[in-house]
Amino acid sequence: RVSFMNNQKPQKPTLSGQRFKTRKRDEKERFDPTQFQDCIIQGLTETGTDLEAVAKFLDASGAKLDYRRYAETLFDILVAGGMLAPGGTLADDMTRTNVCVFAAQEDLETMQAFAQVFNKLIRRYKYLEKGFEDEVKKLLLFLKGFSESERNKLAMLTGILLANGTLNASILNSLYNENLVKEGVSAAFAVKLFKSWINEKDINAVAVSLRKVNMDNRLMELFPANKQSVEHFSKYFTEAGLKELSEYVRNQQSIGARKELQKELQEQMSRGDLFKDIILYVKEEMKKNNISEQTVVAIIWSSVMSTVEWNKKEELVAEQAIKHLKQYSPLLAAFTTQGQSELTLLLKIQEYCYDNIHFMKAFQKIVVLFYKAEVLSEEPILKWYKDAHLAKGKSVFLEQMKKFVEWLKNAEEGNEQLGRRPR
Repeated sequence: RVSFMNNQKPQKPTLSGQRFKTRKRDEKERFDPTQFQDCIIQGLTETGTDLEAVAKFLDASGAKLDYRRYAETLFDILVAGGMLAPGGTLADDMTRTNVCVFAAQEDLETMQAFAQVFNKLIRRYKYLEKGFEDEVKKLLLFLKGFSESERNKLAMLTGILLANGTLNASILNSLYNENLVKEGVSAAFAVKLFKSWINEKDINAVAVSLRKVNMDNRLMELFPANKQSVEHFSKYFTEAGLKELSEYVRNQQSIGARKELQKELQEQMSRGDLFKDIILYVKEEMKKNNISEQTVVAIIWSSVMSTVEWNKKEELVAEQAIKHLKQYSPLLAAFTTQGQSELTLLLKIQEYCYDNIHFMKAFQKIVVLFYKAEVLSEEPILKWYKDAHLAKGKSVFLEQMKKFVEWLKNAEEGNEQLGRRPR
């Protein structure tokens, strides 16, 4: 028995050695992208340019070929016709196929058909999602290695795939590569991409996708730092036929500037900065970011009202509001130099008093205070009363204002007879 056990011992390494050899051989076959490429290219050559047949071939091949391991090779072939070397060139000695995006016709219809091939493939083999996203990020970094026509086709295809949700908008990060931006490649590519994306969906859907990945405020980075202005972006994309994208970016920039202004205003108020300094700051921001007086007066009103902890008792809140607003009247007066700005303020007061139930009875008191403090004048108040008011709490507020409006009308008539205005 002892001798039998001793005889068995030396065989163990031999057995494990054989197993190891087999594994090495399998591994070599499995990690051979050239062999994988040949199989795919041969299959594509047999299917020809019938993209329905291509989709069926890819579907069937997934069961026999290792798509998980060779995702990059697979997508290189489908886009460029063969395996790509670093920088985006096709190696000369490599087999290639003309059944690919880069060899196809440069039109939207053809790219839509190719997009279907990718959609079907990724729906069938869900694990390819991540690999495909990585592939597109890589292709975008290789843009300089492709011809203009190849870039255009890739841009159209990417726009379609972004529209149908196959790709996530985070892939656009690759376009912010310094060299691509500097040479104008990123901006030119973005034109074709956004055209096909908006064609498939609309600017609102594009905006939602961009917002989800915090890309909505980064589009100006498609240009070098010295050209990152709303004016330059707007001119470039409007001339390229993408006016809606220009307007979207202009609007985003404006929203950002308004949020920043409100935040800074609230900080200045809580610090107790002098009104003359606040007014100077606001006027500079208005000029710099092209913000209208109407927008500013609405921001100031909202900032003024948010700096206080309001009393919950209706009979006390009116008194508290008058005291607080009297203090800030000079600030509001500085930004109601136009009738439209005064009307905007009136509508904001109405909205605020309606939305905050304790303020319902304070509306008329606030308007009278602002009239006396020369924040509001007769014409906008009368216009508001006649036809420019909101529907919110209309009957309550019009009733409150009735006597004051009658007084204003009488004062106006009396002053007209004397040849002067009430103020």
